[in-house]
Amino acid sequence: VTQSPKAQSVVPGQTVSIRCNVSPSTSYCFNWYLQKPGESPKLLIYCGSTRQSGVSDRFSGSGSGSDYTLTISGVQTEDAAVYYCQGEFYINSQYVFKQ
Repeated sequence: VTQSPKAQSVVPGQTVSIRCNVSPSTSYCFNWYLQKPGESPKLLIYCGSTRQSGVSDRFSGSGSGSDYTLTISGVQTEDAAVYYCQGEFYINSQYVFKQ
């Protein structure tokens, strides 16, 4: 799983996109998380585009196959965090997670 860009500097109100490429392109689900200092990772988007309950609709996910994008509309200062993408695979009757 390859994520880009590694870091971004933005101003409030901007729209930001984070992209991930997953190889192989046979992921069962593709998930996005954010993590703030001293906190556990928080699930934002699962299976590519489904927003986790309670997550602001400013966060949206899109993509299929090998390319996925997390978009944050109207960025706010509290959105400052580390964002992770995660590919979920089903291999040999087992779930495998790659981040």
